Amino acid sequence: MKCYVYILASNRNGTLYVGVTNNLIKRAYEHKNNLVEGFTKQYGVHQLVYFEQTDDINSAITREKQIKKWRRQWKLELIEEKNPEWKDLFLDLI
Repeated sequence: MKCYVYILASNRNGTLYVGVTNNLIKRAYEHKNNLVEGFTKQYGVHQLVYFEQTDDINSAITREKQIKKWRRQWKLELIEEKNPEWKDLFLDLI
């Protein structure tokens, strides 16, 4: 089973959200369309700016927790390493 750790942003260098899912397209769609109550809806965090894939849910959860503990600057560097233009990657997935 494919699992994903992902980062959403409100805009470039904006508010960040780190999550984990086994269906990235569905989950990103839910965030984009405010179908998920909570943080992302409240703060308008809708752009998928980073994700990584693994075959193990436990690895994905561990990685999510690791990234959540990181300093903000480290998260920004992670995003910019793979997505320097802060492109919404959701458009590439669909």
